[in-house]
Amino acid sequence: MKKQWKIVWSMIVVIGLLAGCSGGSGGSSGGEASGGKTVLTFWGDWGGEGQEQIQTMVDAFNKSQDKIEVKYALQQDVVTKFLTAATNGGTPDVVFWDRWRTALYAPKNVLHPVDEYLERDGVNKEDFYEEALKELTYDDKLYGLPLTVDARALFYNKKMLKEAGLEPPTNWDELEAAAKATTKWNGTKLETAGLSMGDPGLFNMYLQQAGGTMLTPENTMNVNNEKGKAVLDFWGRLLNEDKVYKIGFEDGLGEGTDAFVTGKVAMLYTGPWMLSTYDKYGKDLEYGIVPPPAGPNGDKGSVMGGFGLVIPQGSKHPEEAWEFIKWWTANKDNAVLWAKTSLNMPGFKPAFEDPFFADDPKWIPFMETLEFAKTRPTHPGYSVMEENAVIPNLELFMQNKQSAEETLRLSQEQGDKQLKENAVAR
Repeated sequence: MKKQWKIVWSMIVVIGLLAGCSGGSGGSSGGEASGGKTVLTFWGDWGGEGQEQIQTMVDAFNKSQDKIEVKYALQQDVVTKFLTAATNGGTPDVVFWDRWRTALYAPKNVLHPVDEYLERDGVNKEDFYEEALKELTYDDKLYGLPLTVDARALFYNKKMLKEAGLEPPTNWDELEAAAKATTKWNGTKLETAGLSMGDPGLFNMYLQQAGGTMLTPENTMNVNNEKGKAVLDFWGRLLNEDKVYKIGFEDGLGEGTDAFVTGKVAMLYTGPWMLSTYDKYGKDLEYGIVPPPAGPNGDKGSVMGGFGLVIPQGSKHPEEAWEFIKWWTANKDNAVLWAKTSLNMPGFKPAFEDPFFADDPKWIPFMETLEFAKTRPTHPGYSVMEENAVIPNLELFMQNKQSAEETLRLSQEQGDKQLKENAVAR
């Protein structure tokens, strides 16, 4: 997802920023090295540990052959610099790409389609998640290959659920029961929240579980209906009747404190990007993971996110750029190397046959979730609509400042306005 690698790694007292934590030089658009190799410039915005992980793959590729040399150049604002370079020259050859941006920038003719390369080299689209490919597609043209995939699943504190005599929840009723049973109040002070509910951005996931969708097939808002009402009724009951969470609870624990690691939250939705943090800092934390519980009619839902590799339209070496992308994303051994290096789930499905995934129970719930997870709609204005129309109204609802009916009505009206105003990428 677009904010995942901007996530603050949770420590007990200190936060370390993994993405974009240091500056980077621009770099040239590629050329010939002294040894006759074609030099590719590769731009991305992962710094810190993320940069080291990317460099591991770049080094492995460079050692695997003697015709191409890739150089990674860290960019703090990779999209702005990329668009500037596309206009003024100096375009890189490969970009580490948050996939949701494709619908925004493919219409600007700054990305190079890769369909002909796939067909020529026999790369099978079925080896990749269909939803991830969809997110890299615009106007029936594919603009890259998925590098990572992710989706939120439900993390739970094993000890707390065991003490409550409950199994991990599989549906909303069981989720509510588990949240109620694990919540602890001391008078008016919340000591342990049964379920983290501080992120209104999860509405899309809950809406899928209610059997709904954010947009209609005609790309208009689709939230002011019974499916949307079911989500807000569920949220309202959890917050106001069951009192399993208090808005602002996690923020009030102190900067750098992770509520799940410290046992202040019994359950929360998060993704595989948190596994290493919980394993490293949660020495006394026994946790399990299950796919997101199904909604009232058995519908499943989670939102798929992740990154890809794309070739800019202005690349001077698109063929060589494709060779690098294919090597990294469409080869089982290299996809597994990337997974072991970064603890990311690769976009190449055959990699999940490797024991690294197949024999580790913590990966299995995510693999199951990815089978039904959906990417965000590819409308150019979707992210603006969600950020400026839906989430602010949801926040008012969760703060008891706005009714469910008013929240859905305003989200629908303001959302349609944002979609219309941003139908064409600027």
